[in-house]
Amino acid sequence: MSVFSVRDRYLLASVAGLGYANPFLPERIAFEKAALGREFQLAGPVWSVSVIDPLATPPNVTAIYQKLSGRIEALRETLAAAADVDEADLSIYEESVHYLLYQRYYSNFATAHSKMHFYRDFLADWNRLLHLPGKQFASSAEPAHVFACFRQIQRAFHHVYYNIIGNSMPAARLRASIWQSIFTHDMRRYRRTMYRKLGEFPTLITGPSGTGKELIARAIAGSRYVPFDAERLEFADPKAETFLPINIAALSPALVESELFGHRRGSFTGAISDRKGWLEICPPSGCVFLDELAEMDLAIEVKLLRVLETRRFSPVGDTAVREFHGKLIAATNRDLPSEIRAGRFREDLYYRLCADQIHTPSLADQIQDTPGVLHELLHYMVARTVGEEAERCLPAVETWISGHLPAGYAWPGNYRELEQCVRNIIIRGSYRALEQSTVVREDEWIRKFRAAEFTADDLVARYAAEVYRLTGSYEEAARRMALDRRTVKAKIERYLNTTTVASA
Repeated sequence: MSVFSVRDRYLLASVAGLGYANPFLPERIAFEKAALGREFQLAGPVWSVSVIDPLATPPNVTAIYQKLSGRIEALRETLAAAADVDEADLSIYEESVHYLLYQRYYSNFATAHSKMHFYRDFLADWNRLLHLPGKQFASSAEPAHVFACFRQIQRAFHHVYYNIIGNSMPAARLRASIWQSIFTHDMRRYRRTMYRKLGEFPTLITGPSGTGKELIARAIAGSRYVPFDAERLEFADPKAETFLPINIAALSPALVESELFGHRRGSFTGAISDRKGWLEICPPSGCVFLDELAEMDLAIEVKLLRVLETRRFSPVGDTAVREFHGKLIAATNRDLPSEIRAGRFREDLYYRLCADQIHTPSLADQIQDTPGVLHELLHYMVARTVGEEAERCLPAVETWISGHLPAGYAWPGNYRELEQCVRNIIIRGSYRALEQSTVVREDEWIRKFRAAEFTADDLVARYAAEVYRLTGSYEEAARRMALDRRTVKAKIERYLNTTTVASA
């Protein structure tokens, strides 16, 4: 039989569930409603940052903390005085205390630097609330470990909540997916054991070009578990570089291999000294990010596969074996199953990467789901571009877009295009969309073609712009045209400059 009243037990069970829920899934709302009852304030199904007041604390969070704070000391006394306590009561009380302490010290985690002096206050609260004579809590959690988990949760929430913008359901699902990538779907298991193991799981981020895949990778990298040293009041590796990116499409295969694995002096022309690669430099709490993964040379894919299978590698020109201690994150805008069928990507490497996948929605998907999200994103981008002038600039930007871009415009460049559109309108008062720029009247095109007025460069540039318009990716356009990515990008820019001058 429970030592708590029905009302108190319901409160504790709801708070315990809330403390381990994914904050970006509907389960959070159900637990909040259960904890607050009539005090619950409905704020919509999507928890996203407000561009108007980004630092505002959601009212239900404050209300639950106040309600629990007002009861926890009495519940502690009830528990301490009871001779026989049900295991379930001990569990929900302990997890509710965890939730209370997290909320109590949340702002300290956000503002503290290298030394966590407030850990002493945290530990005093921990001992008072959880060291009860004759009571053994099932989790036997160490305060320093829980403290490290709290700091990780605070950092993860900050990165996901403040960097993944949008109140549409596709954006909400993306935030929830990132959270699961960091903590898995079972945060209790993560706290018990998986925090040690999750770095061994690579993460694969897929989605159209311009949808923020690197931003997601940085959010994951900035949210890793880092052990806390209670004696020194510091986290391990406080100054270690935690995000080590390589853009595979921007480098030759030889440079990619050197950046990733390192090399020995004399192993190739230009290798004038030994160099450690990102895999060797990366600390246990860090991440190596491989952007444009599908552009990787097949020979390097073989070496990467070994890293994923054994966590071991050798630098170029060396036989000594090194170990990779961090986490690997990879991103691509390609359809990897199609690349596998075409023989351009290794199937075994894909299956080593696909255990944890995140797919980024296109901007068009967000707008189609929630048309009002375009206003929200424009507000955010205008504010980031012009600061305090945002309120004055936003109406002009929205008016230009609604008056000059067709209804249902697909935004093929996604967020990257939207940002450049905002900047163009602010600087020049207009924006020339690539989709519009590549539209040439058919009769004019045929006339010039038949009159032999085009050079070879004209034809290639025009065709490159059309392929890019259809694919939304320089990499994919280069692949289809069998040209180097940089060549294709230069051709497209030449075409746009030519059409802009001609229309001026």
